[in-house]
Amino acid sequence: MRIGVFVCKCGTNIAGTVDTEAVAAEALTFADVVYATSYMYTCSEPGQQEIQRAISEHKLQGVVVAACSPRMHEPTFRRAVEKAGLNRYMFEMANIREHVSWIGTDRVANTGKAADLVRMAVAKLRFNQPLFSSRMPVNKRVLVIGGGVAGIQAALDCAEGGLDVVMVEKRTSIGGKMAQLDKTFPTIDCSSCILGPKMVDVSQKENITLYAASEIEAINGYIGNFSVQIRKKATYVDWEACTGCGLCMEKCPGKAPDAFNVGLGATKAINIPFPQAIPRKAAIDPKHCRQFTKGKCGVCKKLCPVSAIDFDMQDSIVTEEVGAIVVATGYDLFDHSVYGEYGAGRYPDVISGLQYERILSASGPYGGHIRRPSDGREPKDIVFIACVGSRDPSVDRPYCSGVCCMYIAKQAILTRDHLPDSNSYVFYMDIRAPGKNYDEFVRRAQEEYAVQYIRGRVGKIYPRGDRMVVQGADTLLGVQVEVEADLVVLATGVEASAGAGALAEKLRISYDQYGFYMESHPKLRPVETNTAGVYLAGACQGPKDIPASVAQGSAAASKVQALFSRDTIETNPQVALVNERTCVACGKCIEVCPFGAIRFKELRGGIQKAEVLPSVCQGCGLCNATCPPKAIQLQHSTDNQILAAVNELCA
Repeated sequence: MRIGVFVCKCGTNIAGTVDTEAVAAEALTFADVVYATSYMYTCSEPGQQEIQRAISEHKLQGVVVAACSPRMHEPTFRRAVEKAGLNRYMFEMANIREHVSWIGTDRVANTGKAADLVRMAVAKLRFNQPLFSSRMPVNKRVLVIGGGVAGIQAALDCAEGGLDVVMVEKRTSIGGKMAQLDKTFPTIDCSSCILGPKMVDVSQKENITLYAASEIEAINGYIGNFSVQIRKKATYVDWEACTGCGLCMEKCPGKAPDAFNVGLGATKAINIPFPQAIPRKAAIDPKHCRQFTKGKCGVCKKLCPVSAIDFDMQDSIVTEEVGAIVVATGYDLFDHSVYGEYGAGRYPDVISGLQYERILSASGPYGGHIRRPSDGREPKDIVFIACVGSRDPSVDRPYCSGVCCMYIAKQAILTRDHLPDSNSYVFYMDIRAPGKNYDEFVRRAQEEYAVQYIRGRVGKIYPRGDRMVVQGADTLLGVQVEVEADLVVLATGVEASAGAGALAEKLRISYDQYGFYMESHPKLRPVETNTAGVYLAGACQGPKDIPASVAQGSAAASKVQALFSRDTIETNPQVALVNERTCVACGKCIEVCPFGAIRFKELRGGIQKAEVLPSVCQGCGLCNATCPPKAIQLQHSTDNQILAAVNELCA
């Protein structure tokens, strides 16, 4: 075999702490290496042309590039060697940047380790075999999970491109958290005025099928051909018949907590969550409906003019076939009652930022008039506290939620508009306002609206008479601060939505320790996941504001459109393969496969053997590691290839 080795200097990224010329020289001493060189930037166009020239001139049968992470540039080099006539899988990459030059400054040690990594790559390459992809058809329908602003944007962009869209929303209406906001920063325009038309568009697009009050039950299949089971939860109202007239709500005697208004007051046991709801259909809360709790009532059923009430309704399962999935499940807000010293949940006048949004809203529980929940009086002094459930390792939330500084500034500005004689105080750690016109917006709150910003943490909140006392520190002045307030607003941080982990397992995608979904690459593939055909949009991937969520929704839609631009897609041949002669049909590979890619097939005589479905397999290697007789091997990472590299290092 004739192997060529190309060692990248990567400017000073690698050459600064690795003697790349020495690594190339040592590579020439390895068996089967007939050409080795060091080059400044192998990933550049001239660098790739150099590789192609060497393949032609030296009749190379395999290529090793020692450079950066394969996650970043392996596809680039594979295309380069393929253009020169080599099979793309006759290429290996040694990571001497992240694994060597970036982790130490000892030039001698780094050079030795880099040479070892190249030696291992060469050893593996000797056992490589050409692999070939196949093609399979694509079902050009897309599933969007989540009906917040990111999911709505993704669905509308896909629908505008002519695709059939299936949208699944677990609540009875789409709109997500944005539907609960009064105004948006930094433009202070009406949230529902922006979102409402998009929600209506979703309902009116003929190529969008909306399943509200529904959840994902199971997902099977692979990129281009997913089969999705959707559980339509019982609403006890026939939505085909319901006209949304609201008569049932007017007459219902049952009371239930108002989830849309975040517990500020009560709603009816049968209700439409808010005036702009899409779909505008009523649903019964069986936990608070007298018909379910006491076995008698039925007022809504008697009064419904279209006989839409069905107390015997059950959940149902529908199956949809799609080719791609966009996950836009949004976020939840941190449970501020965890901070016992703040008294949230014990003191009615200590509320969350989202509750304050509903107080400010004209469609909220107080009709847009700012009132104290305890007694309904107008507050004079209002204290806002930032970073409640953000940037705090003590509650396992060390990350910044990204939006709290901005929505505090917005709420403080709106407070002065509603109550010109009021005083607003903001306790903050640091102001983080990096978006377009964001910093100017915060300064506007400070300068034009005289909002008093106090840099420091709050240690305790307690009642004094009919007011709340906020004790904290002003770290700029170095003094303790005590502010009496009529209302305290806690800027609760963003966290992953409930059930995110369970959905990730159904989707077979990764998530981090906080429950946010993991992108395939934070810079180069920010909306893709490790499962082909599954894309991310919005705050399910991490805290985001509305513009970023909308942008990512459109980005995910563009990825779907690119996928569906072809009638067939190319499969990845780096999949598991079963040797039927040594397979003992123990089934352990089937048990561990996270993608459901392995099944039993029956041979003549009733003998069973394991079989891998290449279109489903994602090449994770779990089956390879689990198989007792080693009858299943992962192509391009076989035991022989891996052991060859290890033996070379240990020799």
